[in-house]
Amino acid sequence: MQFENELKRSAERVEAVLAAIVAETAEETPAHLLAAMRHGLLGGGKRLRPFLAMASARLFGIDEARSARTAAALECVHCYSLIHDDLPSMDDDDMRRGRPAAHILFGEAAAVLAGDALLTLAFEILADPRTHADAAVRAELVLDLARAAGGRGMAGGQMLDLDAEGTVSDEAAVTRMQAMKTGALIVFGCAVGAILAKAGRAERDRLARYGEALGAAFQICDDLLDREASMQEMGKATGKDAEAGKATLITLLGVEDARARLASLIDAAKEALEPFGDQAAQLRAAADFVMTRRR
Repeated sequence: MQFENELKRSAERVEAVLAAIVAETAEETPAHLLAAMRHGLLGGGKRLRPFLAMASARLFGIDEARSARTAAALECVHCYSLIHDDLPSMDDDDMRRGRPAAHILFGEAAAVLAGDALLTLAFEILADPRTHADAAVRAELVLDLARAAGGRGMAGGQMLDLDAEGTVSDEAAVTRMQAMKTGALIVFGCAVGAILAKAGRAERDRLARYGEALGAAFQICDDLLDREASMQEMGKATGKDAEAGKATLITLLGVEDARARLASLIDAAKEALEPFGDQAAQLRAAADFVMTRRR
């Protein structure tokens, strides 16, 4: 409960930053597009990725006033991906976070453009001197998020996922796809603190290992929820992976072995944090949350 309260507080902080950033663009953005952007970005979600960004920043003594803009940029990319994922040409979902998906309310064209606008807004945020005074740090943030979101990251993973529907995939292929589609943005979030603090290679590598294990665990939990949770719990349709014939670690390993893999990944994530001691308590709690979440 303590962690969930902290996650909620962090989400509220990010929500306020996101609302302020979008408001800055309001006069120059067409009203229909702005409404679709706001619908996809504001008013819902756990905001786990920005939480990870701000928690990793606290490891290095960076407060939320400095890390929240980078966390907001990361959430812009995540929300753009959700808007596009819901489109009929992708996962074809009518609901997201318990509300109608953006394309249901605003039309497909506006939903595509809203996703495009949020993606580019993320890099506008990172390139702004208000995010960090050092241009080299801003450039590194832009570079790393671009890699995490693009063809070698989330977008590439989504393509692999779509291409694999109805085909037989092995464990290596599924693991690679999930690391790109889901894990890449989570790894970036975990790296934010090290980038902002200009930390050394050893600390960066440990946070990367934590993020990789956490991202893989998050996807297994997502697949379990898609199989076992109700639409009311998830705020969107469930059981769609099976309907689409998608291979997941659940279908390849079975539920019990997948749960064992999940537990092993959580242990690996926590092990990577050991040198940070008590300072990493929130990141450890995030790993426990991922393992036990119900939506």
